[in-house]
Amino acid sequence: MNNYIQISIQNNTSVQTEVLIAILSESGFEGFEENEETLNAFIPEEKFDEIEIRETLSQFDVKFSIHTIKQKNWNEEWEKSFEPVIIENFCAIRANFHTPISNVEHEIIITPKMSFGTGHHATTFLMIKAMQEIDFINKSILDFGTGTGVLSILAEKLGATKIFAIDNDDWSIENAKENMEVNHSSNIIVQKNDHIDAVSKYDVILANINKHVILAHLGKMKQQLTSQGVLIISGLLEQDAVEIKLEVQKHGFEEKRFFSKDGWICFILEIK
Repeated sequence: MNNYIQISIQNNTSVQTEVLIAILSESGFEGFEENEETLNAFIPEEKFDEIEIRETLSQFDVKFSIHTIKQKNWNEEWEKSFEPVIIENFCAIRANFHTPISNVEHEIIITPKMSFGTGHHATTFLMIKAMQEIDFINKSILDFGTGTGVLSILAEKLGATKIFAIDNDDWSIENAKENMEVNHSSNIIVQKNDHIDAVSKYDVILANINKHVILAHLGKMKQQLTSQGVLIISGLLEQDAVEIKLEVQKHGFEEKRFFSKDGWICFILEIK
């Protein structure tokens, strides 16, 4: 197994933590663990640029340490700290070693490993909240940046019959496939890709990535939506709300719903 680099950042505020997660995500970090006083960020050793990260963190009034860990050990730490996530009576996300949760409409089993998307982070939580308001029955779905595959799995549970899940990370693809098998998913195609194909049309596009990727693909996502299609986007900070609103309008989208949590935001958009 390949090694991972863990950056442990101390003395950061809750708002600062959210900003750091967004910045480090764009630098290739694939997993995060938040404690009361520390943010741990994980990146494959071969993707780690120490000079770049030191320059990035020097902009913040924080102390940090860097050390190498084994991938297996990181996964064991996940199992120690990963608690179920329950979103009202709509959806519960748990690991396979947790007791089943019966008092929700949809239960999803996720083994996160190094992939993003357990519901613990505000953006995944917001995406699931938004999905609760959309009709997925017999719909075609694109999950752009699938991570653990949690949103694709939920889309199928909500009645979607054709789901295409893509991610640009090998580990995420492997993990998503494992999670889909555990959840007995049968209508999801998973593929490694960093862009949206120019052929297929989708009724719903789910994009929980980051601001730069979303803005770069707004035009393409509009092209790939059916005329009555819905786009749900997150991975966006509250401070970017004005810019995002202007860009979605410029690309011919209409804002239907807006959600926020812990400094992060999510939009449900439709074509004007």
